[in-house]
Amino acid sequence: MTTHNRRAAMTRQRRVLVTTAVAASLFAAAACSSATPDTDDTDAPDDSDGTSYGFETVEQDPSAPITVWVDASRQPAADAFIAANPDFPINVETYDGGADGSGSFQTKVEAFNQAGSGWPDVVFSTQNNDASWASQGTDPFAAPLDKGYFEQSFLDGFTPGALNPLTVDGTIYGLRNDLAPTVTWYNQSLLDEFGYDVPTTWEEYEALGEKVAVEHPGYIIGTVGDSFTPEIFFWAAKAPVNVVEGVDKLSSDTSDPKAVAIAELLDNLIAKGVLASQSVFSPEFVQSYGDKVLLLPGPVWYSGALFSNPDSLNAEPGTIAAGLPLAWEGDTPAAGNVGGGTWFISRHSANLENAKTFLEWVTSDSAYQVDLAPGLPAYKAAGDLWLAKQAEIGFFTDSFADNVSTAAGQVWDGWGFPKFSQEAVWAKTIIPELAAGKSLVDLLPAWETAIKNEAQVNGYQVS
Repeated sequence: MTTHNRRAAMTRQRRVLVTTAVAASLFAAAACSSATPDTDDTDAPDDSDGTSYGFETVEQDPSAPITVWVDASRQPAADAFIAANPDFPINVETYDGGADGSGSFQTKVEAFNQAGSGWPDVVFSTQNNDASWASQGTDPFAAPLDKGYFEQSFLDGFTPGALNPLTVDGTIYGLRNDLAPTVTWYNQSLLDEFGYDVPTTWEEYEALGEKVAVEHPGYIIGTVGDSFTPEIFFWAAKAPVNVVEGVDKLSSDTSDPKAVAIAELLDNLIAKGVLASQSVFSPEFVQSYGDKVLLLPGPVWYSGALFSNPDSLNAEPGTIAAGLPLAWEGDTPAAGNVGGGTWFISRHSANLENAKTFLEWVTSDSAYQVDLAPGLPAYKAAGDLWLAKQAEIGFFTDSFADNVSTAAGQVWDGWGFPKFSQEAVWAKTIIPELAAGKSLVDLLPAWETAIKNEAQVNGYQVS
């Protein structure tokens, strides 16, 4: 699907149409902000390598339209930009965003590299690891952003650590759309009714699951049916199964005590029937557990995707809380991370200034990031406003904003971002076996082997 927008002079070209009500509200919101990048001389790009962008560029054409790829969930971001900038030349195309490690972004770019043309100017991806391949090779796709292209003052506006997944060998190759730390979601009303306390450690979490299995069978305290299960549990448990060093070294140790401990915990709770085996996005999950979710460790974007979504769990306002990440007893708490999409600009763009304008707007402007975005914005000023908005709405309990903000700063830095999708490895290697009743502990060696095999295929030295 493609959307077109052209300058007013090109009136015969097609434009994206938005409803009058939505357009009016977006225009009003955009009136408080500017889509023009900061041009403060103190942040002016250097010209040390012969270009003001810090990398070799194609011939620039300031009138050329930019082509932007988004997934369906980011279509509102593109629509909001167009509404705020109706004369901006832009084509918007939708694709799967690389969801579930499909690899579609990389596959398409490789085809364009072979053809020598066709690259989009801007791409949204659901995969934080895409910078690891998009920045490398003889014809890399991603433009470096911090070598003179983007103002440092703008890059400094992102939440500390937000751009780490997009930083390769010290260079930033993309911008984070939103943050996705894992928290311990729970139903406050049900906990009060059952007389349970919110767990703060993995040991307490497991003990609570054992009590729920006996005292309230049918209720669940988590799920293991999604491809991002390892990010929720193994990452947050500080299991060193996905450690990346530099651009060509990866280690994976599923025999590490923390990896074994979290696998044993999950095996126990699966056997007790308190961890659902279905994907949280499946109709079966909603039908079976719509009113039986007691706890649900998962990313912050569950807020809009599940709990306040009329087509999903559709919880009652004021019943759901976001608890802090869990810790092993005697250790510090840690969050995992599930997604939090990313934006890239192509080195091949013939209109880098307009690509920059779009990216700065879509990652930081309140007209999208605060008013429309379902998840916590990565740009700190927008993130603070988004959290304040959630507190004002009052759908979640009073602790929501503080706990989400805390979790964003507790994402464990021992989990890497390799060129391949860990989600795809898990989905292929582990999910079918768990569904067949296999023990996760018994599957750990096979998982490690699959990770290392995939790493070697992608050129990593493994250990």
